[in-house]
Amino acid sequence: MPAAPTTQKKQSSFVTTMSSPMFRGATIAVFISSLGVSAAAPQIASFLVNDLHASLTVAGLYYLTNLTAPIAGYLVGSRSDHTGKRLNLFRLCALAGFLGWIGIAFSTQIWMPFAISAVVLGFAGAAGSQLFAAIHDYAKGHPDGEGIVAIVRMSVTAGWVIGPVVGSFLASAFGYHAMLFVIAACNLAQIIPIGFLRDAPPAAEGTATTPTTPTTPVVVHQRPGLKAMWPLLVFTGLYILVYAGEPIKYGYLPIYMRDDMHLPAVVSGAVIGIQPLIELLLMPLSVIVARRTGMMRLMVVGAVFGVGAYLCFALTDNVVGMFAGQVLMGGVWGIFAALGIILAQRLLSQAVATASAIFMSSTAIASALGGLTGGLGVGVVGLPLVFLMPALYCLLGAIGIAVMSRKHNNGNEVGPELSI
Repeated sequence: MPAAPTTQKKQSSFVTTMSSPMFRGATIAVFISSLGVSAAAPQIASFLVNDLHASLTVAGLYYLTNLTAPIAGYLVGSRSDHTGKRLNLFRLCALAGFLGWIGIAFSTQIWMPFAISAVVLGFAGAAGSQLFAAIHDYAKGHPDGEGIVAIVRMSVTAGWVIGPVVGSFLASAFGYHAMLFVIAACNLAQIIPIGFLRDAPPAAEGTATTPTTPTTPVVVHQRPGLKAMWPLLVFTGLYILVYAGEPIKYGYLPIYMRDDMHLPAVVSGAVIGIQPLIELLLMPLSVIVARRTGMMRLMVVGAVFGVGAYLCFALTDNVVGMFAGQVLMGGVWGIFAALGIILAQRLLSQAVATASAIFMSSTAIASALGGLTGGLGVGVVGLPLVFLMPALYCLLGAIGIAVMSRKHNNGNEVGPELSI
């Protein structure tokens, strides 16, 4: 009976994720982690200004401390690929995050959060990349491997939907120090769903690992050279171009809607909130469509969506244009959030922890680029024309990914048909 296997296959990604201690634990862990990170992101500058009496300029410079994250991520990822001990490094990075946020909560001088963020939290950010590398090892050869990764990745987006609301509530109701303690607790709590699970060595091609049966980690990879890493670095650079508009949008779109368009707070809040909802809806669909179109080709479409979104912000002055732009942005991240980590690991398959660390650390560079572009651009062209700059970045990203796709088979390495 051919129909029965098909039905089972369509359900297998979700069922496998929820029934496996490793995949289920990873889903919960990254949700908790993203909840803490997203709770902190909108509030940390206010903490520096209100509690440590930093100027607005100094508080804005705090985000440049994220530039150490790619270096820390590479060091951790390289060590992980050399030893195979993904989950031990994940636990150490999570512990670093806990200690770092506790340190920031107890800071009494303005230099202290900067130093802690640059040194300690840089390593804390590598926790997620180690977890995705461990997921890759468990799922390698599994027919629903990419679908499993996409489901786990969706929990990151879910955390970002809830986290900013939680952070705002904690800061207003209990103060910034209480909020920072909760963020520290989230960093530590992400270890709990993983428990005492052990690493699985990468499976041989064409064979699936058994997620419920831990095995002894083995050393399988040496550090990759620059030539081997070059495709990953190029793709990461193009991803940075697409992502760089996010800090510009979150920094200036609410101001534009409030001061220039005079939209009610509830309407502007709805505009901002619609993007992650669209993103969550599209992420599982993106994995399925990528099987037919190729991952890179679909990412070109996603980058073009970004061009359209920023043009809506720059050239329209009504609420319909704002909603249209945010719906298009949901399309951008419904594609890139689901497929980006998968493609990064494919492009450096011999060192997936290094690939995960480099790719996931790129958001720090993109945030710095976007912050610098927005700060300079708004002084030159003002609002809303500053959004033309990220539109140009997305256009360059789309062209670059289209050119790259010709050399890498359109990202068609996704393997068998995926289902969620």
